[in-house]
Amino acid sequence: MNIKPIRTEQDYEAALQAVEPMFDNEPALDTPEGDYFEIMCLLIEEYEKKHYPIEPPTPVEAIKFRMDQQGLSVKDLESAIGKPNRVYEIFSGTRSLTLPMIRRLHKQFGIPLESLVGV
Repeated sequence: MNIKPIRTEQDYEAALQAVEPMFDNEPALDTPEGDYFEIMCLLIEEYEKKHYPIEPPTPVEAIKFRMDQQGLSVKDLESAIGKPNRVYEIFSGTRSLTLPMIRRLHKQFGIPLESLVGV
């Protein structure tokens, strides 16, 4: 089991191929195979962070995602945002979320604060 840094796309592809079979039957921790798997996953993760970053969602994307997850409608958001026209203004970008709206969306629907403030 040869471990080396992942510097190129070819190295990345080879690393993925090397650990792919291990995902179905993860090796035990504190074994040479387990150590290899853990180290390779860390190397792959770091390469992906650098070369394939995932941008955090916008506040509107976060709200719509939660609506989809929980089967919510615009009417369900009234208690947190206001009347439907206010919800649509938020969705279209003509109005921003206020701090009280952010707090209610977080409390009522469990949307992470970081997603709602757009950090």
